[in-house]
Amino acid sequence: MNATSVIFDPALPWPVLAGLAALAVLLVALGAWRGLAGWGLRALALTGILFVLSGPSLHQEERDPLSDILLVLLDESASQGLSDRAAQSAAAFASIEARVAATEGLEMSLARVGDGEGDLGTRLASTLSQALAELPRDRLAGVVMISDGRVHDVELMPDSPAPAHLLLTGRDTDWDRRLVVENAPAFAILGEEQEIRLRIEDQGAAPAGNGRTMLEISIDGGEPIQHDVPVGESLRLPVVLTHGGQNVIRFSVAEEDGELTARNNAAVVQISGVRDRLRVLLVSGQPHPGTRTWRNLLKSDASVDLVHFTILRPPNKQDGVPVSELSLIAFPTQELFLEKVSEFDLIIFDRYMLRGILPGQYLGSVRDYVRDGGAVLVAAGPDFATAQSLARSPLGEILPATPSSRVIERDFVPEVTDLGARHPVTRGLEQFAPPDGWGRWLRLVELEAGGSGQVVMAGLDRPLLSLDRVGEGRVALLASDHAWLWSRGYEGGGPQLELLRRLAHWMMKEPELEEEALGARAEGLRLVVTRRTLGEGGREVRVTRPDGVEETLTLTEEEPGLYRGTYLAPEMGLYLLEEGDLNAVAALGPAAPREFEQTVATDALLAPALKASGGETKRLEDGVPALRSVRPGRPAAGPGWIGFTPREAYVTTALTVVPLAPAWLILLVLAGLAIGAWLWEGRERGSGQG
Repeated sequence: MNATSVIFDPALPWPVLAGLAALAVLLVALGAWRGLAGWGLRALALTGILFVLSGPSLHQEERDPLSDILLVLLDESASQGLSDRAAQSAAAFASIEARVAATEGLEMSLARVGDGEGDLGTRLASTLSQALAELPRDRLAGVVMISDGRVHDVELMPDSPAPAHLLLTGRDTDWDRRLVVENAPAFAILGEEQEIRLRIEDQGAAPAGNGRTMLEISIDGGEPIQHDVPVGESLRLPVVLTHGGQNVIRFSVAEEDGELTARNNAAVVQISGVRDRLRVLLVSGQPHPGTRTWRNLLKSDASVDLVHFTILRPPNKQDGVPVSELSLIAFPTQELFLEKVSEFDLIIFDRYMLRGILPGQYLGSVRDYVRDGGAVLVAAGPDFATAQSLARSPLGEILPATPSSRVIERDFVPEVTDLGARHPVTRGLEQFAPPDGWGRWLRLVELEAGGSGQVVMAGLDRPLLSLDRVGEGRVALLASDHAWLWSRGYEGGGPQLELLRRLAHWMMKEPELEEEALGARAEGLRLVVTRRTLGEGGREVRVTRPDGVEETLTLTEEEPGLYRGTYLAPEMGLYLLEEGDLNAVAALGPAAPREFEQTVATDALLAPALKASGGETKRLEDGVPALRSVRPGRPAAGPGWIGFTPREAYVTTALTVVPLAPAWLILLVLAGLAIGAWLWEGRERGSGQG
């Protein structure tokens, strides 16, 4: 293809030529006004001179035409895997590819659209911007997007220099049900009511129903509870946390026939339970060196409200001092042990013995408090082996062991038992030993073997620390009153603070100190699965993925009683973990990834950009539209077809510039005009004289 044009390369700047042209016009006009003979020829001569000074040349190009480009964006995000959208997309792409191949002067450029990293959703606009930056815009004849229209970066949509069309996947009959958590607290105080707001909504062409569904609620992987709730209304659910640490609450609704996916039918709310104040009742049977240790330990924590009851003057003491003259304040025993006992998180009996101060009714109230979910720690002294022992009161019914009436006054080093090495309360305590090992204790109350408790620490081959569960509560028995020696650094001391901290947290049912527990922690797209158990042997966890596929994860024992394993998750969503009777729920990213929040296909998000470019939306369920060439400014779409605009781009392969006329010819013409004007003027003068 050749193209010819005239170009100018003036000998003088254009402003100068314009001034000369204006002067020439003025002179010619003056000559014409005065009737000067030959003014017309002079005008032609001046015009010729100015034309020559403008430097006219003939510009000849040899051009090779370039093909037009049709940009196709193929959406391969997760939502395109729903229903038969993948098949629709594949068929549409194959048809467009074949039609482009059959159209002379048209080629196709393909850009694939994904989800993006970090649950960003469909990045169609970003992909289009990148593709436009890489393609020559003067060759872009059209843009075709094969997608469900669920675009999550539409605010970045660029202006298209050519008609942009959307081939919409999905069907008019598509519908989906999803569960949305509108509001949930990240932290909550134990025992205080919190509110979670959620909504169950239907999208698309949902079938007619009664407007209600069954909502399942499961806490910490426990047995789900069902509630009949309305669809399409905001639900306010009261929640009261019962234990500290992470509380995982899972909400789910059953998958209905015909809905697009069940991936958005569940949600997980993780609330960290914190204690507002820890209320502890410390009952000291008599003053001794350990009393101050207990008090300092409990008062060192600002979150602990301590009520300390010390018996300084037992009823059997006969010192002749009238009660009215004593400066001691009467302790409200009835109020504490009968009326408000349930308000305490932990009750500690430190070397307490039966002296008639706390009647059997009061101790029976404490026993019932434990069975209903309370916690009692007994730090036994020599009196525990006597007839005045707590073991011979109603409280003895729940103690994990009974005394043998023998007190061993002999030094020993406390040891963690084989069971204690696997128990969270005492596992790894050896790491807190000083360089020369733990310091010795000097006294031990002998306990009879065969109790119901779990012996986690021993001394002199006898039980030292026994733990037990009673009803809904927990109880611990420490068979020595010499734990204070560790806090005083006797012979290097020992981990008294760590031991008692773990013991208190176990008794208050902190999840991280449960003996039998299954949990998981999300790290990116990895699940770190933890299994704590007092049993032995290999452990395998069944993992149920968000798409329902089940896999088995083998755990490795890293410490006695502590198993771990790492599961590489293929996608975000809810993962269900099962091992024996234990269940756990873990969420990688949101329970429903962004791709599954809105699943019904729509062109509403892309409609403004399509309209601005002159393109339209065509539903693929109506068939793949034909491809036509249209002139700029004409409609780019119609019934059953979409159009592209040819750009007629080319590349210049050769360029020739030659003068418009030979110099001798131009000189001859100008000379002829000048001579003609002179002769004309001479003849006019001769005629006038004659």
